[in-house]
Amino acid sequence: MQTNLYFDIDRSQWPIIYRHEYNVQLFGLENYFPFDTQKWRNIFKILERQHLLNERTVVQPKEASKDDLLVTHPKSYLKKLKYSLYVAFVEEYLLLCLVPNFLIQKLILKPLRFQTGGTILAGKLALERGWSINLGGGFHHCSARKGGGFCIYADITLLIHFLFKYYSDKVRRIMIIDLDAHQGNGHERDFKNNPNVYILDVFNKNIYPHDHEAKKTIRKKVELDFYTHDNEYLPLVKGSIITAFEEFNPDLIVYNAGTDILEGDSLGALSVSAKGIISRDEMVFRNAISRHIPIVMLTSGGYKRRTAGIIARSIINLYDKGLIRGP
Repeated sequence: MQTNLYFDIDRSQWPIIYRHEYNVQLFGLENYFPFDTQKWRNIFKILERQHLLNERTVVQPKEASKDDLLVTHPKSYLKKLKYSLYVAFVEEYLLLCLVPNFLIQKLILKPLRFQTGGTILAGKLALERGWSINLGGGFHHCSARKGGGFCIYADITLLIHFLFKYYSDKVRRIMIIDLDAHQGNGHERDFKNNPNVYILDVFNKNIYPHDHEAKKTIRKKVELDFYTHDNEYLPLVKGSIITAFEEFNPDLIVYNAGTDILEGDSLGALSVSAKGIISRDEMVFRNAISRHIPIVMLTSGGYKRRTAGIIARSIINLYDKGLIRGP
């Protein structure tokens, strides 16, 4: 089976992926979600104002189809998404129980399917250009059979399965560097006992999801305490990355770059500064680029309004430092 999610891009385009359909609008109910449903638009608008991107140079992905999702998700899981109650459970927003499912499909799940399509496409573009950034995605709490923590589709698992399926001649070993504040239990459950996927996870040990079974899959685990600051966080990340590369030589890196580590983010409960986040992203890219390993970056969690600006500034910093290059 072929997929429409993979397509060639023009040399005038950046391997940065976004489309307006990423954003969620639900008759005003989106304003009461625990996360910013317009975060992805806000990142793009800032990059556009800074003349880094525009509608022509950004890559607009296609929506992941049912057949695409079935590469990872069983039919029984996709059937669950036809019930508003289940979606409300995953999104942790009980009012969604009252919304007809056809609206849930169109106004919530469709944007997430576009983001999932963007994540899958990012794998192909990273192989071709050396790097790629999906301004959305990073749904690391969703496994093949179960959603959770605002994560409906297992886009990280899908990205890896697609690469193993369509690029088996180039990609045999993948490293996930998950630096979201929360444990990435979804992809950890999906790649249990898979020696070709190495997971490095740095997370707050005191918060959701407390998935002890999934922790067994983590090859390099760093558990943080509440309100960890830059001066402790950055050396821990640096040391764990060095150790990971000593233990494993990947053909591609999936970088889950959550910004919920930001000071004041109540769901992440850490205390890393905006400057610290930008330094962290630079550190990860510098390690990948210096080793000539293609890298995919996903924006993942981040629950304060100002995180969009920090993500945009981080991407600009990567460009200024020569770690990513445009057309």
